[in-house]
Amino acid sequence: MTDIAIVDYGMGNLRSVQKALEHVAPTASVRVTSDPGVVQKADRVVVPGQGAMRNCMHELESRGLREAVIDAATHKPFLGICIGLQMLFEESEEGNAEGLNILPGKVVHFPASAMVTSDGQKLKVPHMGWNQVYQTQKHPLWEGIPADARFYFVHSYFVEATDSTSIAAQSNYPFSFTCAVAKDNIFAVQFHPEKSQHAGLTLLRNFATWTPYLQN
Repeated sequence: MTDIAIVDYGMGNLRSVQKALEHVAPTASVRVTSDPGVVQKADRVVVPGQGAMRNCMHELESRGLREAVIDAATHKPFLGICIGLQMLFEESEEGNAEGLNILPGKVVHFPASAMVTSDGQKLKVPHMGWNQVYQTQKHPLWEGIPADARFYFVHSYFVEATDSTSIAAQSNYPFSFTCAVAKDNIFAVQFHPEKSQHAGLTLLRNFATWTPYLQN
């Protein structure tokens, strides 16, 4: 039986992620946990999260989960969602917070000066609602999902990945920004697959059976 751990560091609606995974992987053991030992023993790890980056990093550290998450991102199938994507990078403008420094790049705020459509209509921040996701590389987690499928977003910050080869998808609001990254055993998304109906459930189902090639 596959053991999937959803990391609980006090930030985000973890139960919706759990229910979605239980739905698409009924034979798996899906647990929400704040126990670093459980995370280390799990076959697969999911790190969701909502809220301020600095607060998320503080809670991860204070609960003793930082090293367990880094280990999971290095050695086993790893899915980051929302803040779970952002924390993989070096730093964030949000509170000048340091990330886990697993992937090169930084997290930046949607610039107010750019939040205008081509016809002059102002756009709101946070970016909230359904938007198209344009896949930029082939990946097992995209299997069965249209290359321009719509997913649900809620965020005010986005990642600027230094390594362009890690970019797995982009979206537009109003300019193009990275909304998914993939590297080795890591797949992470800015949108919320657990709230994204069929496309999101397909991505989670793919994750539950994904066997990446691990170098370590």
